[in-house]
Amino acid sequence: MLVLIKFLYITFLLPPGLFIAALTLLCLWLYRRKQQGVRVLAVITGLLYLISTPLVGDWLMRSLETRYQPPQSVSGDVIVMLGGGATADTPNVHGKGHLTGFAANRLLTAAQLHYITGAPIIISGGQVFANSGKEAEIAEHILRGLGIPANKIIVEGQSLNTADNAKFTKKILDEQGFSSPVLVTSAFHMERSVKQFTKYNMAVTPYPTDYQTNTQFIFEWHQLWPRADAFYNTQLAIKEYLGLLAVNWF
Repeated sequence: MLVLIKFLYITFLLPPGLFIAALTLLCLWLYRRKQQGVRVLAVITGLLYLISTPLVGDWLMRSLETRYQPPQSVSGDVIVMLGGGATADTPNVHGKGHLTGFAANRLLTAAQLHYITGAPIIISGGQVFANSGKEAEIAEHILRGLGIPANKIIVEGQSLNTADNAKFTKKILDEQGFSSPVLVTSAFHMERSVKQFTKYNMAVTPYPTDYQTNTQFIFEWHQLWPRADAFYNTQLAIKEYLGLLAVNWF
């Protein structure tokens, strides 16, 4: 009964399932009246359904997340953590501002690696929008609250995208004599990040984190239900593939 209730409200009451159901009913209504354009609308509705299912969204994410595996041992001389979004004025234990889920997961992994290796952490990420937080500064406050000394944290707050992350991090590495950076970012974002860092002649040790799906596929019927988070995963994966094309072409 609980599964049935979840299916009904996810499929018919919450977006995107609500809109897919409405478009399906519209297609049936137009088909009965033999209206032109119903086939095109049916194809669009079908595609919207597919990209809104965890079956497709997880598959696309998994195709990116499995390209790099975390190394069994880490021996770099510096940890480079890429930002991934932040709020500006939300109350925090230490000051204001929170990292988004992507960035927060990256921060946790960077902190864990610091405690294992003792290596300093470069936090790379600026204020992307006027209403978003200063990622590197917020991350610094959180790391210091976790007990990491200030002299082990290096703030790079100019970056607005992945290309900037590589550009400004390269400058810090050269100035401070680091030669073996461990790159920490979301697993789905790792390949594009490695390619950007390679463009600036940096050989990094990839340490993917912030996984959005399991590495092994296990089919469950609820993966066929349209969900907003699955649609978002599809969007993220397509964005990464477009980013990879841009890195390879330019």
